[in-house]
Amino acid sequence: MSFFKIKPRLLFFFALLLLVISTSIKAEKLFETITGNDINQFDFFKSHSINVGGWGAFGGTYETTNPDNHNNAPITFNDRTREFQLNQLNIFLQKSVDLESKSWNIGGRLDFMYGADSRFTQTQGWDAHLTHTNAPPLYDIAIPQAYLEIFAPLGRGVTLKLGHFYTIMGQEVVTAPNNFFYSHSYSMQYGEPFTHSGAQVSYALNDNFTLNTGVITGWDNFTELPVNWNYLGGLSWTDDEATNTISWTVISGNVNNTTIGNRSLSSLVVTYNFTNKFQYAFQHDFGYQSQTQLLNKNSYWYSVNQYLFYDLTDSVSAGLRAEWFRDNNGTRLNTGIPSNYFELTAGVNWKPREWFCIRPEFRYDQSSDNINPYVNQSKNHQFELAMDIILTI
Repeated sequence: MSFFKIKPRLLFFFALLLLVISTSIKAEKLFETITGNDINQFDFFKSHSINVGGWGAFGGTYETTNPDNHNNAPITFNDRTREFQLNQLNIFLQKSVDLESKSWNIGGRLDFMYGADSRFTQTQGWDAHLTHTNAPPLYDIAIPQAYLEIFAPLGRGVTLKLGHFYTIMGQEVVTAPNNFFYSHSYSMQYGEPFTHSGAQVSYALNDNFTLNTGVITGWDNFTELPVNWNYLGGLSWTDDEATNTISWTVISGNVNNTTIGNRSLSSLVVTYNFTNKFQYAFQHDFGYQSQTQLLNKNSYWYSVNQYLFYDLTDSVSAGLRAEWFRDNNGTRLNTGIPSNYFELTAGVNWKPREWFCIRPEFRYDQSSDNINPYVNQSKNHQFELAMDIILTI
């Protein structure tokens, strides 16, 4: 019995990909490897200082108990077992602002994403279900970022971001190339927002400290839900060698202007490099929401995440993630039952080329307090093997 349903054309694609890897020139992107040209050197993009890029991320998960409906809940993103998933096909256009300039300048970014991950990154009133019934039920389109960026040469330089953008909270992010692991932590999946809409200001207080502050329309919401403005801000520190960091971020405001009150979240992330090959990361989240819809009372959630990363060679790195997530009132996973969730994930990143990364991982999940969230709500634990491939295009 095969783990995944792989069609013959996919096998042909993998064979072709391995051939390209083994014979390719040294290039940072797949497009340049195949064509011999850097798309960003084309006259139009170069003359307007526009960077065109993107990636494709696809993989599969094998949950050892083999649920018949292929449902890997409550794990999201790689939420299907024994199925091939196109997680992200993301294309972006970006014009970066010049942070060293002595004059005002304007930039911005636009991202377009198609894939299974789009369902989890859509925003109410913006891109939720753009394709409606025309797309397969597990796949959709998202526009996770569309913002204008303005640099003002005031003091050490002020950067203003206006529009729709990814959150600045937490260690893990939506964009596949910027994570070590294929799967995600509970903290990222259930405890934090993915995107915001509004205004965000960034200002470097000195060479080590940066202040972020702004107003946004809540969590993963544009204009559809009646909202009060939320505050989003924080302070980050980087040492003189730019190797160790501390970042504290908060978001607070009403969920909407009807019956649900304040929702606030604090996230602390610390990274420390023991050596130039060995890194540790720590994250602590604490969230609060008053008058939740599920229970009509106040609820809390909090978590501790720890990460270890080690570079075995120039192209191979190993990683370990350990997490405790407390859904104190059962509102974040929508169970109504207070519970603890634990997960331990071990994985490897292999990058034989700059534009190619393969990420196998092994993950163990367990819950407590008499709740069975795994294997179609029949078990309190599960093992899974997963792997994805990222192509930087």
